[in-house]
Amino acid sequence: MALQDRGYIRSGAGAIETEYDVGLRSHMLRVYNYMCAGLVLTGVVAYGFASYLTTSPEMVQMIYGTPLRWVLAFAPFAFILAMNFGINKMSFATLQIVFWVFAAVMGLSLSSIFLVYTSGSIAKVFFITASMFAATSLYGYTTKRDLAKMGSFLFMGMIGLFIAMIVNIFMQSPVMHYAISALGVAIFTGLTAWDTQRIKEEYHVNHGYELAGKLAVMGAVGLYINFVNIFMFLLSFFGNRE
Repeated sequence: MALQDRGYIRSGAGAIETEYDVGLRSHMLRVYNYMCAGLVLTGVVAYGFASYLTTSPEMVQMIYGTPLRWVLAFAPFAFILAMNFGINKMSFATLQIVFWVFAAVMGLSLSSIFLVYTSGSIAKVFFITASMFAATSLYGYTTKRDLAKMGSFLFMGMIGLFIAMIVNIFMQSPVMHYAISALGVAIFTGLTAWDTQRIKEEYHVNHGYELAGKLAVMGAVGLYINFVNIFMFLLSFFGNRE
């Protein structure tokens, strides 16, 4: 009887583990679906707005010849802050809406790349970015190594990177620009692996709770930001200008 009981226990534990693995895969798929859908929306809005700008030189001058360009450039950060600090107050539906609006506003912000770089080079860099992102995210998902310390180090590096970018707005140093781009690719590639592992760990703690749905959206935001930054830094290296 005792042997039978132990058999039931092992069987029950195996069923729970299988259920958890299925739930984790479903959660990660949900995260990647949000991220990919957000990127598609961003790309469509960016291309559509850029196409409109090519027919309206007055609008180009009004946006990029005035301080309005800084509003357009930094507007997505307002949505990132709103989602991060408002996740507990927002409903799941509201958080989703904010995410889609964020992706659309990011498209407006990135539309200028279609005015600066050729479509061929944008497509080429996009596929390079997608390959790097997929490989790095897969590593973060499968590795048994704890990436927490690396994440903290990369986060500090990201802060230093953005400070350097602000400084170079005034210095306009080509050497510093390429150094920033190289560091940016390295930092956000590393953050992709760390974020992927973090998303797994958050699911482990919160699966079965309503918060898990919100965390799927926020996980997508983190991976989306990494992807966009890797893409933009690589574009500065490999993009062919119009």
